[in-house]
Amino acid sequence: MALPWHKTQLEQILAGKARLPHALLIRGTAGVGKLEFARALGKALLCENPTRQGEACGNCPACGWFEQGSHPDFRLVEPGSLTEKDEEEGGEKKASLQIAVEQVRELAAFVNLSSHRGGAKVIVIHPAEAMNPNAANALLKSLEEPPPATHFLLVSHRWHHLLPTIKSRCQQIALPAPDAKAAQAWLEKQGAADPKLALAQAGGAPLLAVKLDAEYWEQRAFFLNAISAPDFDPLQVAEQIRDYPLPGVVRWLQQWSYDLVVHGCAGRPRYNPDHAEAVVRAAMQAGRVETLRFHRQMLRWQRVVNHPLNPRLFLEQLLLSYAEMQRGGTRGQAA
Repeated sequence: MALPWHKTQLEQILAGKARLPHALLIRGTAGVGKLEFARALGKALLCENPTRQGEACGNCPACGWFEQGSHPDFRLVEPGSLTEKDEEEGGEKKASLQIAVEQVRELAAFVNLSSHRGGAKVIVIHPAEAMNPNAANALLKSLEEPPPATHFLLVSHRWHHLLPTIKSRCQQIALPAPDAKAAQAWLEKQGAADPKLALAQAGGAPLLAVKLDAEYWEQRAFFLNAISAPDFDPLQVAEQIRDYPLPGVVRWLQQWSYDLVVHGCAGRPRYNPDHAEAVVRAAMQAGRVETLRFHRQMLRWQRVVNHPLNPRLFLEQLLLSYAEMQRGGTRGQAA
């Protein structure tokens, strides 16, 4: 079902179900519940005994099949299905991150067949921007000439990467992140030990926050304590954290540098409130110009973190650059 903060939007859409367009682009930032919204909408469209509000009843055969992942009139298309052509071209890693053209072409037969239950057919594509160019072009024909009662639900975190021709054929639904109070209440129900901190770490996205496990918190604490220690040694720390996920390290350092940049005007760290005193000390030690320059460099490094030529050298360069930023601030103060 849709998450609590999107329930009203779902009800509004279902209230006008008779006028629902054949293609919806459900967009918003990652981790706010877009896929859950799309699934709840799809389940309601397939339900054979919907409630007065149009939501799925949860009791009919269609609802049961949907929950079991076996409804014959529902398709969920996601990255990761490797084709023979992908394997021949050595594209295993690439295919795992993309929706291939073969996956979209397989939908053509599904779209053109009559529904098994005599009702609607629903296709969810998640995330839609994962379609490679050939897959996106293959989808266009189905979007242009859809059979009656066929619904395409495109879920997208980066909708600006979609082809304009695809966006123009969809009605867009923007799903916002919940307010902090609602998100923290939901995280408490999920058993999060510190909902407020988890939400800060996830940038306000509760579905990302709920995935932060004990290992994440242990590694993060070690890393932040290491880079804020008076005797911080970048090469030694690089050796100590060599087995940490590199994207996670980059994210921690980017969030840390953001908190240093905004220290002077925001007062309280956005991402690292549990290390507020260390943020203040680091911000006072580093010069403003050096900190801002380093933060901009972190944003650039985030774009390549998944494809470094040498992960170990990349990690060492990150930490050496941070140490240089700190020394630059010290030299500026001495001058």
